[in-house]
Amino acid sequence: MFEQHGYGYSDSIQARYGEINSQAWASYENDEITVQELQTVRFSRLFDELGIAHDADDFNTKYLYELGKGKFLVEGALEICQEITACGKQVYIITNGLAATQEARAKHSPLHRYITGVFASQTVGHQKPSNEYFRHVLAHIPANKDKMLIIGDSLAADIAGGNNAGIDTCWLNTHKVKNQTGIEPIYEITHLSQLSTFI
Repeated sequence: MFEQHGYGYSDSIQARYGEINSQAWASYENDEITVQELQTVRFSRLFDELGIAHDADDFNTKYLYELGKGKFLVEGALEICQEITACGKQVYIITNGLAATQEARAKHSPLHRYITGVFASQTVGHQKPSNEYFRHVLAHIPANKDKMLIIGDSLAADIAGGNNAGIDTCWLNTHKVKNQTGIEPIYEITHLSQLSTFI
């Protein structure tokens, strides 16, 4: 998007956007801002710092369109989804990601055939880690929660939400960071292939 508008781009801009975006998502997950505010504040803050005069809403709309084309997989994702479904079990996506983007990604992803359903917070009307979000998910999955396992990379959203909902949780800690949050997953893995243990 930066290149399309002739703004120039660099690793430092990408890094700063990552910081601002993470802060915005944390604010959203803590109910401090709405999903609409999240989408624009990350660009308005970045543009203010860079001295770019561009409408944040317009930029965000075009950005989401491009983002929806992405089909980047976490290493081992395809193989573990194949293994899970081959055993007669189901895979669902629970995400705070924006509905249109997540649906487009799922549609174009090689994982599409293995995914039973997608629960995007924007569609649900609540976001992880809220109890309301997980109540909605549990009401729409035909299985007891003692037969479920939530795998996620976010301690604050995935693991805390699952713990509060009484669902077993598994933290995907690919970067092997030290957990200093006080949020404790039931399991911890560093690569998705390790999920084979639970199948």
